[in-house]
Amino acid sequence: MTRVGFVGTGRMGAPMVRRLLDAGHEVRALGRTTEKCQAVRDLGASPVTEPAAVTEGADAVIVCVFTDEQVRQVCLDDGLVEAMSPGAVLVVHTTGSPRTAQAIAARGVDVVDAPVSGGPHDIAAGRVTLFVGGEDDPVTRVHPLLSTYGDPVLHVGRTGAGQLVKLINNALFAAQIGLVAEGVRLGGLLGISEPALLEALTHGSAGSRALGHITRAGSATAFIDAVGDFIGKDVGVVRETLADLGGDLGALDDVVDAGLRQ
Repeated sequence: MTRVGFVGTGRMGAPMVRRLLDAGHEVRALGRTTEKCQAVRDLGASPVTEPAAVTEGADAVIVCVFTDEQVRQVCLDDGLVEAMSPGAVLVVHTTGSPRTAQAIAARGVDVVDAPVSGGPHDIAAGRVTLFVGGEDDPVTRVHPLLSTYGDPVLHVGRTGAGQLVKLINNALFAAQIGLVAEGVRLGGLLGISEPALLEALTHGSAGSRALGHITRAGSATAFIDAVGDFIGKDVGVVRETLADLGGDLGALDDVVDAGLRQ
């Protein structure tokens, strides 16, 4: 049994906590309000009301909040990192800048950045993809935890590398959505109904995971409405990160924008 601290028991974090508990691990999770504490209890975990309290006795602390800014707030400003026990590993599932994971690691903490590719249903089934960055030893130590809900768990490089791979993944996914949206526009000009076009294309060489998602949603607009905020956030981080490194999206730029338009 491993003692785990957890921050972010929302849409993605809640099924992670359930999987950890089902695997026999002890979980203490943050709940800042009475209602959130009760939600933590309903999951079977022990609630605490302060970030520092999450770390007490924890071998690993997992953070699964929505934005990069929230990661910095809870880890650096709210005292979580300073309160961690010596030798504990911090796992960050939030998609964000690799510089955030590196800045936290600079405080003397072992950091594993492990953004996810998939949704709550994949986590609940134990098959969400994890792109993992970090040094070999801490990655090895938290692998049994990550593998309770992640499969595959892909170690792609040093701290920050997981974020870079996830950001490239999402840029390509947004571009694929954009290509489908442009195909739908073309089909409309040629008088082909969108449902018929989408269903037909899933059986052709144009097929892709993005096309499959859009087809199940019923239309490109419906799918973009559902995921645009999440993908748009990640693409924004991609652009900021590339700008910091002196690069850009190049030929992907226009087609990515097409995938984010409503």
